[in-house]
Amino acid sequence: MPTEILMPALSPTMEEGTLAKWLVKEGDTVSSGDLLAEIETDKATMEFEAVDEGTVGKILVAEGSEGVKVNTPIAVLLEDGESADDIGSSPAAAPAPEAAPAADAAGDVSAPAAAEKAAPAPAAPTKDGTRIFASPLARRIAAQKGLDLSAIKGSGPHGRIVKADVEKAEAAPAKSAEPAPTAAPAPAAPAGPSGDAIAKMYEGRDYEEVKLDGMRKTIAARLTEAKQTVPHFYLRRDIKLDALLEFRGTLNGQLADRGIKLSVNDFIIKACALALQQVPDANAVWAGEKVLKLTPSDVAVAVAIEGGLFTPVLQDAHQKSLSALSAEMKDLAGRARDRKLAPHEYQGGSFAISNLGMFGIDNFDAVINPPHGAILAVGAGVKKPVVGKDGSIEAATVMSVTLSVDHRVIDGALGAQLLQAIVENLENPLTMLA
Repeated sequence: MPTEILMPALSPTMEEGTLAKWLVKEGDTVSSGDLLAEIETDKATMEFEAVDEGTVGKILVAEGSEGVKVNTPIAVLLEDGESADDIGSSPAAAPAPEAAPAADAAGDVSAPAAAEKAAPAPAAPTKDGTRIFASPLARRIAAQKGLDLSAIKGSGPHGRIVKADVEKAEAAPAKSAEPAPTAAPAPAAPAGPSGDAIAKMYEGRDYEEVKLDGMRKTIAARLTEAKQTVPHFYLRRDIKLDALLEFRGTLNGQLADRGIKLSVNDFIIKACALALQQVPDANAVWAGEKVLKLTPSDVAVAVAIEGGLFTPVLQDAHQKSLSALSAEMKDLAGRARDRKLAPHEYQGGSFAISNLGMFGIDNFDAVINPPHGAILAVGAGVKKPVVGKDGSIEAATVMSVTLSVDHRVIDGALGAQLLQAIVENLENPLTMLA
């Protein structure tokens, strides 16, 4: 029977995507591993590979379609001996039920609600509402042997059940479907004016309506969730940079022949990575009903791109030299701006850095990126009068930083210890090379 090709989940948080480009056309023969399409997620454009072989019988989702939900059929694959005529009666090609947009309390349009009384039969068995991935041949053999596919562990790509899995499985009665548990009602969203109501306030004024892309929607949702659910508290310190700037100038002079130029941000990354080792209890993330304490220092760094931002993660940053961190950061930042990062390169980490000093910002409070335990907001280094150790007034380059901390993970005293370690590392840069 024809096989559905479903919209893939290319990252753990992906719920929908844009089918940017088809790399095959109807009638093309494909094998496992062949590239089928380019999919735009909220963060990047990624290539989607085939896991089955066959002929592309029908493309169900047009190129350029936005908001395609994960696990939505996007094409139909035919096996040997099947033709396009088989698609019409196949569940894989059954038309999706028509839907009417439902307005939420704020007047926005939510996901479509099913309008038909009866939904078409699924193309493959499901378990707890999740589709079980199995090859068409494996499904036929399982049906002949009376096997329950939900009880079989797949050995194919991404856990897909293949012929060998069902051939060695013993027949067992299929489990009867259990009624799905009633979901607890979601908490009501805060009441507020709808988008249309706000637009009416500006009738008669010139404005441009900017459509939200996937990245901007994700940023809005995640940061709103962060501010509503993460109990932030803030710790502030001034850091004298004169010793670091002098040391940086010396190193850059010695590294010039190798084409290496260290930035202040490279020193900040190293200082934070070492501080997480010096205060290991602060190297932690919130994981629902538990806290995960990390052993390595995996530090994320915010990179601004057009329309949003990425937070690529430098893994094992405490073990890397300043020049290695500098080269890796330049590579990650460049590919972030081109939206070419793989999910594993911008997910994870326990700590983040957001530096707006290059824009002349003196200080600011950054929002924690869950599940991180903290984020350091870095301002510009500015010449200021300070009181020296002998009581005299002298000029110094001072940088203001603010540590935003998740109080569920890090208490006040522990956060203060972490920030003190960062300050000491930056004010005594030679010790970071010891």
